[in-house]
Amino acid sequence: MEEEKKVYIGNLEYGVGEGDLKALLEEKGLAAKEVSVIMDKYTGRSKGFGFAEFETADDAQKAIDALNGQELNGRALKVNKAQKRKPRNDFGGGSGGSSGRNSRDRRY
Repeated sequence: MEEEKKVYIGNLEYGVGEGDLKALLEEKGLAAKEVSVIMDKYTGRSKGFGFAEFETADDAQKAIDALNGQELNGRALKVNKAQKRKPRNDFGGGSGGSSGRNSRDRRY
């Protein structure tokens, strides 16, 4: 997705799905090329945010203007231009077995 045509839609109630976002956009006279709600890979539950991509940057700005602060299922949406995803150095582990204390001082 081209970043200037993509918007972030946050503060979603966890029960909101892609169909709900599409319906809200259509209600406002907006047509998105693609809508996605980000799901947690472990629980399968929504993470509370999603994205919508539009044909033009102007359409994306219209969506931001129409939806930012709009209430959906009792929550005010936070809508703005999507940012490029930052690279992560997350290799999935915890703290590498350390308890947060100097483990060399521990005696068994």
